[in-house]
Amino acid sequence: MSITAEEIATQPECWQRAAALAPSAVLPAPGERVAVVGCGTSWFMAQSYAALRERVARQGLTDAFAASEFPYGREYDRIVAITRSGTTTEVLELLRRVRGTTRTIAVIGDPDTPITDIADDLVTLDFADEKSVVQTRFATSVLALLRTHLGQDIAPAVADARRAIGEALPEALLHAEQFSFLGTGWAYGLALEAALKMREAACAWTEAYPAMEYRHGPISITGPGRVAWAFGGLPDGLAADIARTGGVLEASPLDPLADLIRVQRLAVAIAQAHGLDPDSPRNLTRSVVLP
Repeated sequence: MSITAEEIATQPECWQRAAALAPSAVLPAPGERVAVVGCGTSWFMAQSYAALRERVARQGLTDAFAASEFPYGREYDRIVAITRSGTTTEVLELLRRVRGTTRTIAVIGDPDTPITDIADDLVTLDFADEKSVVQTRFATSVLALLRTHLGQDIAPAVADARRAIGEALPEALLHAEQFSFLGTGWAYGLALEAALKMREAACAWTEAYPAMEYRHGPISITGPGRVAWAFGGLPDGLAADIARTGGVLEASPLDPLADLIRVQRLAVAIAQAHGLDPDSPRNLTRSVVLP
């Protein structure tokens, strides 16, 4: 078994531990204007959290940015940085630039990193840190923490996660030529992450879109041997539209975060079937540290 597969299998326990930290974690209070930043997978988790905090929990304005695209000069009460390694250049640069003007929180996996001396507050999920280059359990544990802090009960998602780990993957997914991942609201961030995971680990042809936007052009790529994978509910009529393309619709009743585990497992399975190493994908490192 690959290291990535081993780490994927630990997610239910990691989510429970993350949720247990939520009551004592220093995280944004209701009513605060918040920006959430990250790079790659962390940026996608930031997008999911922003949608949950603003649209579902209704706790206040919440924006998500890739760290390199942060709009300096815009006023926020808090900036939350999600970073597994604590060494990513763009995140460290951002926190240094706003130091002393906006209070910052870093949600990290490795406590022995430079970010601990830069961020004002830390939330450490060292139990969810990973050896694999590809992020799986750290990112999902961060979202489990944040969902709990917003008042959501994560227990049903944990139960679904155990199902997602134990169930066999459909053969049609293992042999598909292409994947389009779809999501609405907070699940759109998960769709983006699913597409990235498949590209990173399996070098697969994947795309991701808001579910309603899929009809506006991207549906043209779907057809026999290709998959449209929906996180959460589908907009009315979209299942029939996908059926007319001849493509495969994958829509699970699982909590969307748990459904992401199925994509992680699929990425590992496809990588191994093609002789690729899912633990160390080509051209990637654990953290992007620029000179």
